[in-house]
Amino acid sequence: MSEALTPEERAKKAAAAMWAEDRASRFLGMEIIEMAEGRAVLQMVVRPEFCNGHGIGHGGLTFSLADSAFAFACNSRNQATVAQHNSISYVAPAREGDVLTAVAQEISLTGRSGIYDVRVSNQDGAIVAEFRGASRAITGHLFEE
Repeated sequence: MSEALTPEERAKKAAAAMWAEDRASRFLGMEIIEMAEGRAVLQMVVRPEFCNGHGIGHGGLTFSLADSAFAFACNSRNQATVAQHNSISYVAPAREGDVLTAVAQEISLTGRSGIYDVRVSNQDGAIVAEFRGASRAITGHLFEE
């Protein structure tokens, strides 16, 4: 009989299972910096091809980083979970070369529904965006326990 996983071990194992299949986050150059139950920290560099016609980071790519951090946080208990609703407020522009960090934190988890806040900031600690995600657990797990 194997020993039960701690919440942190479960979160890291769930993240590894998701990461192996997450081609979009890998393609965009994201990195997982930290994982814990209900929490994930991801980073991404704003590459030249991530900039829009105004010469600033495209909002959709900032959203993608926040959405990925949200996904890793809400799947950290090894319960398959998807987004039900997300919104984002852009506070300041991201610039080419910026290192963006998205910190996702669980705010509420009741039954199959969760609420997560994600703050995206740059390498200087300036807030770039605030994201709120609502999650819904579905059938399945990321790995067998």
